[in-house]
Amino acid sequence: MFRRLFLAAAAAALVLPGIPAAQERFITVASTTSTEQSGLFRHILPIFTAETGITVRVVALGTGQALDVGRRGDADVVFVHDRVAEERFVAEGFGGPRRHVMFNDFVVVGPAADPARVNGLRDTNDALRRIAEARAAFVSRGDRSGTHAAELRLWQLAGVDPAAGRGQWYREVGQGMGPALNTAAAQNAYILSDRGTWLSFRNRQDLRIVVEGDARLFNQYGVMLVNPQRHPHVKVADGQRFIDWILSPAGQRAIASYQINGEQLFFPNAARPEPSA
Repeated sequence: MFRRLFLAAAAAALVLPGIPAAQERFITVASTTSTEQSGLFRHILPIFTAETGITVRVVALGTGQALDVGRRGDADVVFVHDRVAEERFVAEGFGGPRRHVMFNDFVVVGPAADPARVNGLRDTNDALRRIAEARAAFVSRGDRSGTHAAELRLWQLAGVDPAAGRGQWYREVGQGMGPALNTAAAQNAYILSDRGTWLSFRNRQDLRIVVEGDARLFNQYGVMLVNPQRHPHVKVADGQRFIDWILSPAGQRAIASYQINGEQLFFPNAARPEPSA
């Protein structure tokens, strides 16, 4: 009996010369917290892996940090949502081409008491001005994410400098969407959120959507391969396989099929032509 067990263990440990041990085939995707915290990746990545045999390891950060990961060559693919920053990434030669993948929208979330009286507004400029005038608590991600960049652009369009209220009514947390929403819930504060993360967020307490439907709240996601000429270790074939899949009818169907309580979180638009420069 002992001899049989010993031989079995020895056979299991044996690696024949010239035959490497099996290794996991994977790529690294630097992406936003919204794609992870909304549950989208948990839904679509197993489908991709089942079709291709390629595992995807996700580094989920704010968009600015995710692009920095790509700049350093610590990812094969970047999948984010700040078009201005993405186009700068391409222009600087760190990756590309950039392709549309999907979109959803941002929403302004706030407490039911609504001290700034913005509930039901469709004009984001008006809503943000009212929040600032009321000095109502507002939580900002403050983390160089796509959502943070969108929030700052919206304040600028509203003609408000939120930095004047920093440390008072304007509170920067330097965290991802989920933790920032937790902070807003705890402090009964307003916050800008992507709709996907909001729909999947459970600790809402007294928060609800108060402003939505403004065209300025449109939220586009893009995908790019990191430039292998700058970083030769980039897994070009498998990274491009992921990009091709997520832009394909199969990948777009996978995105469209992700729902929470019957509500679709992201809307594929890879077929939408890129506007000319």
